[in-house]
Amino acid sequence: MEIRVNVPDELAAQAKAYGLQPEAYAEEILARHVEIRSAGSHQPRAPQEIRAWLDSLAQFSDKIPPLPDTLSREWIYQDHN
Repeated sequence: MEIRVNVPDELAAQAKAYGLQPEAYAEEILARHVEIRSAGSHQPRAPQEIRAWLDSLAQFSDKIPPLPDTLSREWIYQDHN
């Protein structure tokens, strides 16, 4: 599809700031808008999908060292010289 529009000076300035031609910048804006709009129409996740996602987040949590009882400046900067 091809759409022709008169590009306002402000849009042209924004495109130039991003190093893009106004046409490419407008195309990117439209694509993001469509993506955001379609993201709102997703079906709710199944409990199994949610559990799998949470499990993937916690995958390496056993490798996280425990925190001390009190946080001190020395402890925070222990690896810095």
